[in-house]
Order: sequence, then C-alpha cells, then structure tokens
Amino acid sequence: MAKVILSILCLILSGYAQANSIFKCIKDDKIIFSQHSCPKEFRQHKIEYQLGITTETDSDKPLTTLDPLQVLLQKEAISKERLLQLLESEMYRLKQENSYFEILRASELQKLERNRYWQKKESTDPEYVESIQEMNLHFDNLIVSNTATIILLDNRKDQITQETTESQ
Repeated sequence: MAKVILSILCLILSGYAQANSIFKCIKDDKIIFSQHSCPKEFRQHKIEYQLGITTETDSDKPLTTLDPLQVLLQKEAISKERLLQLLESEMYRLKQENSYFEILRASELQKLERNRYWQKKESTDPEYVESIQEMNLHFDNLIVSNTATIILLDNRKDQITQETTESQ
C-alpha cells in the first residue's frame, strides 16, 4: 500500500514540477499546446508562468547572451557623453560604498568593544586584538578593491575625455 501511495505522490509531484512551463507548437495554421517538447516538424514557443508573470519565448532560436558590461564598453552601444555619465555614477556609488564600509567598521568596533566590556577582558587581550585585526583586514580589503576599481574607471573616463577633445 505504501508503494502505491508513494508512486501516486511521485506522479503528482512530477506534474507540478513541469506545470509552470508549456510548449506552444505551431505548424502552418495549427497551434497545439503541450507539456512536452514539440515534434521536429513544428515550430516551438515555450510559455512559462512564474510568480504571476507569463513569458513566451521562441525556443527554436538559439539564445545569444551578451555580456552587459561589454555592450556598455562598446563605443557603438552608447554615446560618449552617456558613457562618461555612467562612469561618474559608478565612481560615485563606489565612493559611497567605501563610506558605508567605514560606518560598518565603526559599528563592528563598537560591537567588539561591548563584548569585551561585558566579558570583562582587557583591551590588550589577544582574542580581542585578533578580532579587531581581522575586522580591519576585512574592511581594508573591501575598500582597497573599490579604490582600485575607482582608479580604473577614472583612467577610462580620462581616456574617453581625451579622445573626445582630440576628435573635436
């Protein structure tokens, strides 16, 4: 009896797993909807339903994914003025993030200070000193990484500005 119930549950659950995608099979003026892939003689569109949103994609065509960063960096994709604006906004965001890291560092330091106080440890306690060093190393690495990115973006901005002034 348990095997029968388990088999029924497996069949029901497998139906739920594929219930959010349906295939629309098109041949001439015929349209057929199926839960399985269409035969080769039909064109196939995949209809997916997820979180209340239905999307239909032509699944016969191969998907070509483009790296958004590469698209942005191509000169034909956006104007130089817009690229400069995007670079400026990203540099600003990274500077804000660095400021946020400093705020987080201060908050973590206060937390460590409170723990040290309530545990009645000295400020020279090796465990306390090690935790402060780990925390500082972590935030320093994050800030150094952002600063290096800001420098690269600033160099790119200078290069674009120079190209713009040379072309005029």
